[in-house]
Amino acid sequence: MSSPASILKETFGYDTFRPLQNEVIENVLARKDSLAVMPTGGGKSLCYQIPSLLFEGLTVVVSPLIALMKDQVEQLRAYGVPSLFLNSTLSPQEYQENMEYVRNGEVKLLYVAPETLLTSRILALLDSIQLDCITIDEAHCISEWGHDFRPEYRQIVEVRKRFPNAVCLALTATATSRVRQDIRATLKFSTTNEFVASFNRENLYIEVLPKGDTFGQTIDLLDRYKDQSGIIYCFSRKQVDELASYLATKKYSVRPYHAGLDDSDRRKNQEAFIRDEVQIMVATIAFGMGINKPNVRFVMHFDLPKSIESYYQEIGRAGRDGLPAHCRLLYSYADVSKLNYFIDQKAGEEKRIAKQHLDAIVRYAEDERNCRRKPLLNYFGETYQADNCSYCDNCTSAPTPLADITIYAQKFLSCVKRADEKFGAGHIADILLGSKNEKVLRWEHNTLSTYGIGSELTKKQWMHIARQLLTMGYLKQEGEYHTLSLTVKALESLKKRETIFGVMQEAKRIQKKSKKKFEVEYNNAVFAILRQKRKEMADEEGVPPYVIFSDRTLIEMAAYYPQSSKSLLDIAGVGQAKLEKYGDVFLETIKAYCEKRGLHEIPHPQPTLAASPAPKGKGNTLSARGRIIGEAFNDGASVQELMQQYGIKTNTILDYLYKYLLAGNELRNNGDLQSLLSASPDQQQASFSAFDELSPTYLKPVFDKLNSELNYDELKVLRMMYLISHQNDNHNEE
Repeated sequence: MSSPASILKETFGYDTFRPLQNEVIENVLARKDSLAVMPTGGGKSLCYQIPSLLFEGLTVVVSPLIALMKDQVEQLRAYGVPSLFLNSTLSPQEYQENMEYVRNGEVKLLYVAPETLLTSRILALLDSIQLDCITIDEAHCISEWGHDFRPEYRQIVEVRKRFPNAVCLALTATATSRVRQDIRATLKFSTTNEFVASFNRENLYIEVLPKGDTFGQTIDLLDRYKDQSGIIYCFSRKQVDELASYLATKKYSVRPYHAGLDDSDRRKNQEAFIRDEVQIMVATIAFGMGINKPNVRFVMHFDLPKSIESYYQEIGRAGRDGLPAHCRLLYSYADVSKLNYFIDQKAGEEKRIAKQHLDAIVRYAEDERNCRRKPLLNYFGETYQADNCSYCDNCTSAPTPLADITIYAQKFLSCVKRADEKFGAGHIADILLGSKNEKVLRWEHNTLSTYGIGSELTKKQWMHIARQLLTMGYLKQEGEYHTLSLTVKALESLKKRETIFGVMQEAKRIQKKSKKKFEVEYNNAVFAILRQKRKEMADEEGVPPYVIFSDRTLIEMAAYYPQSSKSLLDIAGVGQAKLEKYGDVFLETIKAYCEKRGLHEIPHPQPTLAASPAPKGKGNTLSARGRIIGEAFNDGASVQELMQQYGIKTNTILDYLYKYLLAGNELRNNGDLQSLLSASPDQQQASFSAFDELSPTYLKPVFDKLNSELNYDELKVLRMMYLISHQNDNHNEE
């Protein structure tokens, strides 16, 4: 009898479960209602897909977006899992046929929108069969405290009552403890059956930059990820159109997406992005919830998001394949003012909640000292233990220098006190700046002793000072209008004239090179060939490329060169169905490449490559990178190109090539080595004679023999040329 672990391997091609997947699956199979909160890319889908193959009856998946259903069904069919969807994109005949397949028990998974589920004909269809599981995807839509509340989700509880024997699984990537409590209460779940995985997405590099040259800051990111997929989020439709048009004039592969476009244009643009026909999508937040594209390498926020929840969900669309991805947020106080304007159009509880959400994302964006992951995870009730994550801008930058801000702090705190602690930070800043606006004059605050004493700073800087004083506990903020008042700590500080240290906003941040996590050594040329082959097959089938295989799967193929069906099954993401359907084509492509270059299959380590990067070489042992650099050099790549690709120096490239030769591999001089030399022909000949006499193993004796005329860099190049020429001589003798 099949088990969850055997289905994981044989159907989906993975050796091990991700955190909490197995626990949720076992709970569902035991028919215990469950709420699972897992980060985007954390493997939520398998939590119901695997049980659906073990249940005798049908599993219904309630999903909010049509695009997501189509995408999921295409992927499941590629794995050999019988699945369908019912929604408005189907013709009446297709709809009826799909209902018949369900009625006849030929389907294991059925995807529907909440509105569809509540129709009488779907309820009647489900009455006629055995319904074993109801899965509610994007379950945060149930809660009014969630960032994407949908009233129709509340009605799903009525369907639960109608099918009491069906176990219920609620899934979401973003839910605070309050939202989780609301979901459980609405669906009548037991508290004990809640599973909350870590919200930490370790493969995402997170950074926040002050807005400057926004188009330049955008192009900088695009050029780092040339020909890679990415999403840029903008606040307004107008901004989307302007940015997309600008990037198109610069010859970037880009499309816009927002609610102002025709349905057909939106659908066409989204489809082009999913199928890798377009690399960049510039969009409002209307885009993304239905996108299950795993190889998005960057997500950029051109404008400030309205909440941490929406920000977290949007950056979660990057790196779903587990490979490194980049998340960049551009921040300015003008964005805060813009969002505040729209929040002020709201009323009552809705306005209060929106203000709280905005305050949280502003505190996050303005924090230049703490690891980005700490406040992000803390928002969802998770404590991040490490002091340094090594994968965000704050952790990879030199510490922002602290300045003595005592005078500024005293001015601000005194002004709050003199204004009777009845106003917000913006009004206090206006008083300090000597503003003559209507509010200042109406309250006669132009008569205060603090009026105009802060003209040395801008309003933006004063707001930054205010937020730091809030964070440090000198101020507290209350009420709908965010009224500021002094704490006991502030009164003591003013009395004792204590020194206060903080950050001046202009302080320049020195960026250090970030440590790359999840670095996987693979042959770029092979990856490009496999990617092209995948695209051709996907176009023939009319599906997105990642339905065939994910980037992660192709990267493992490009690292290990599998030569047999058995070896291919060791690659992450290759199950039996995909092996039978696509295996021969990919094996033939890899074999053809390897035969042409005399390459052989490399044993696949366990666990999989993505979970455990190949070990670095020690001494003269040839590392994975050394092998790949040697092969690329033989294929015609120059030393300069290899330096740029791997971000390493000439010396290091030459060391790799030397070790590649010592490991018994043939190395072809592609003509590039000579270009690195400034030595004269006589000096070159003298060095070759010295290598003949003293051996090329150690360079110091040769350096001395030549009276230090050539430096070590040149000797390394000459040693390579010497060894290659002798290698060729040996071949000629044979």
